[in-house]
Amino acid sequence: MSENALSIGIFYGSTTCYTEMAAEKIQAQLNSLFDANIADMHNIKDVNLTKTRDYDIVLFGISTWDFGELQEDWESHWEDVYQLDLNNKTIALFGLGDQLGYGEWFQDALGMLHDAIAPGGCHIIGYWPNEGYDFTASKALTEDKSHFVGLSLDDENQYDVSEQRIAQWCEQLVIELAE
Repeated sequence: MSENALSIGIFYGSTTCYTEMAAEKIQAQLNSLFDANIADMHNIKDVNLTKTRDYDIVLFGISTWDFGELQEDWESHWEDVYQLDLNNKTIALFGLGDQLGYGEWFQDALGMLHDAIAPGGCHIIGYWPNEGYDFTASKALTEDKSHFVGLSLDDENQYDVSEQRIAQWCEQLVIELAE
């Protein structure tokens, strides 16, 4: 598959626009790295999740609310997640959370989304090291607890490093896609 033949769909839910802004930055970074407009954004409030079938690579963006709860748009479409045909799709996840205010539930929605799609036969890439964060617990950690199941952003407490993390993660995705 040539780089120009790739199609990337970024699907996100966003209540306060932070996840949407992260999705926009990811889209711009990927389009820049591939030197082509290959990444499309879709707010799941406005687009059915079945649209994922139109893409080779799907990125899901989700935020964790309060005490480990799903963002409202994801919550209203949660049953649809289990119905998606993600077999042989390449998937990457990114999440937003508040590690200081809700440290016992940091990125839980990201972990819940990962657990919902993982049995679907997809290839998940973009695992992210959990270094540089200060939290108590998370459902988004890998089994060995060394990584998050996707890019973890905290624009509430670490906004100053979000752009750097996004850039590094997008470069990591490009490398993993080439492998």
